[in-house]
Amino acid sequence: MITLNRPGAMNAVNAEVSTIVGQALVRAEEDREIRAVVLTGAGDRAFCAGADLKAVSRGESLTAPEHDDWGFASFVRHPISKPTIAAVNGYALAGGLELVLASDLAVAGESASFGLPEVARGLFAAAGGVFRLPQQIPPKIAMEMISTGEPIDARRALSLGLVNRIVPDGAVLDAALALADRISGNAPLAVQASKRLATGLAEGSLPAETGAWLRNADEISRIKTSLDFTEGTTAFVEKRQPVWQAQ
Repeated sequence: MITLNRPGAMNAVNAEVSTIVGQALVRAEEDREIRAVVLTGAGDRAFCAGADLKAVSRGESLTAPEHDDWGFASFVRHPISKPTIAAVNGYALAGGLELVLASDLAVAGESASFGLPEVARGLFAAAGGVFRLPQQIPPKIAMEMISTGEPIDARRALSLGLVNRIVPDGAVLDAALALADRISGNAPLAVQASKRLATGLAEGSLPAETGAWLRNADEISRIKTSLDFTEGTTAFVEKRQPVWQAQ
């Protein structure tokens, strides 16, 4: 079990979180006794609210040192052969939803909500959200979420197939661990081979996504040099509405 443990910051991801998560995934992949991984957030308010925008506004990196290749939270581009389960308690927003999209399975509490609000901050969902969400739910619904930034609730997420099941809020982690236990009762090599074939996982990466990640990098490099990006993050820190200039 991996817990994002910054409840005071709604479990927002910074470089320290990325380092710890990345190291945990390496251990999980190497340890033959580990059959599945559950990812959750501390507290009941948020699974993860995405990137630590205060750290971003200070110009800090959010990735683990020497491991930019692992992506956001060292999770979204760090696939392993063991099944991963997101246990979603509360908000899964921005990078938080992208962690769910990068997980193989997801269990959500009744009050969970899911959204990609990056466009309201001068960004886009650059940790895989803009191309993974349309693959996992109907494309028109995905485009609405991506372009409006509006979230959906747990019931809607279940009906769209974004999560596997909904449970009472206090039972999310138990339900995820029970699912992990069910998986762990099967032959581990068979489960891992099945995941590799189902996802296209090869040599620690997903080759089918290579082109999407290259285009993603090109677009985010342009966005990060825009005035709107600076304005969006500054307005967030200053708790005011941004003034967009489309440049």
